[in-house]
This record gives sequence, C-alpha cells and structure tokens, in this order.
Amino acid sequence: MKIETDHIVGEVVAQDYRTAAVFHAHGIDFCCKGGRSIADACERKDVEPHALVEALQKVVEQNESKATDYNSWPLDLLADYIEKKHHRYVENRILEIKPFLHKVATVHGGRHPELLEVAELFDQTSDELTVHMKKEEFVLFPFIRKMVSQKAANQPISTPPFGTVQNPIEMMKHDHNAEGERFQKITELTGNFVPPADACRTYTVTYAMLKEFAEDLYMHIHLENNILFPKAIEMERQN
Repeated sequence: MKIETDHIVGEVVAQDYRTAAVFHAHGIDFCCKGGRSIADACERKDVEPHALVEALQKVVEQNESKATDYNSWPLDLLADYIEKKHHRYVENRILEIKPFLHKVATVHGGRHPELLEVAELFDQTSDELTVHMKKEEFVLFPFIRKMVSQKAANQPISTPPFGTVQNPIEMMKHDHNAEGERFQKITELTGNFVPPADACRTYTVTYAMLKEFAEDLYMHIHLENNILFPKAIEMERQN
C-alpha cells in the first residue's frame, strides 16, 4: 500500500490497523473522525504531513504479512467478531473497572478531584455503551447478516422496518462520536492514564485498565465506522 497525504485516515487504518499507533502517537483520531484526509488531520494537529506519511509507510512495509486484514472479511463474520470480542469485552470490563474506579475516587478524590469526574464519565460510558451494543446486537447486526445471506442466495435484499441500513448506522455513529469525546476527556483528566507519584496499587491498576479499555474501544469503533458500516451501506446500495 502506497500512502499519500490525500488518503483518508480511516481507510488507511482499515487497510492496515498497525498504522493506528502512528496516528494515535500524533493525537489524530482514526475512528470517530477517520473520514478526514491525512493532510487535513495533520493541519488540525499541526503535524508535518510528509513526515507522518513516511512513518505510516514504514509501519506498512514492516512485516506486512502479520497484519490482520479485517477489510477482507465477510460482513457477517466481522459482525460476529465485533460482538463476541469487543461487546463481551466491554460488558466484562465495565463490571471490573467501575468498583475499582469508585473506590479510588472515594479514597484519593480529595487530593485528586479529577478522579471524581473520571468516575462520573465512566458511569455515563457504561450506561450508554450497554444500550448502544444491544441496539447493534438486536437490530443492526441481524439485518447485516440477513443482507449477506440474501446476497449469497442471489435474492433481493428485503426492506427493513427502519427503512434503510443507513438509519441505524447514523445513530450508531452518533453514539460513537459521543463515546470518543467522552474518552478523550478521560484521557486528558488522567494525563494519558499516567498515575501520580502517590498512587497506590489499586490506583495504578485502575488506570491501566482504563487505558486498555480505551484502546479496545478505539479498535471497536474503527472496525464499525471504517469497515463494517461503509460496506453494509454499499451492499444495500447495490441491491
């Protein structure tokens, strides 16, 4: 893959997810705001675009065979993967992180009041993501699987009760933007998940769990916004 400054950020990451680390290192959002060109994203972050492209190209050219090609997966397989890997991860981690975070906020919130806001933001994420994922599991993903099945059988794609697949997709993307902004705020409040010098072991572990949760969330949103959703829209359009 030859990368140019006019290439779209999300599409570059869709071709090779390892490039996400390069964008992340420069503070460029590749999931919720992945629809911008590299040049535009660099201008907004005051990053030299050709230097960034060089770094991206280097990553792509190193061990190309090791990159997971999610972009080539059938849509039903990708939907299954997102649900079984990322949805289940979110459900399990919420149950683990919330009590840790509330304990740390209670004990250390006097000296570190930002913890109280982090705990409140994560509670909002917990509630919103739980509802969001159920909408995908019971409405959007079943229709995507149905489209794949009908296309494989050379049958016309049936019209869903929500009119077009673009309608729930736009709702999901709106939710993704909200979560991206919320976790950007959490990242800022925690100093990029770096615990302070007086942090206890629970404090340190909680920050590590939040960092892992954020990384999984960005991958989760990327797979949907940059691969699953555009391909689902295109499949319906070709009907």
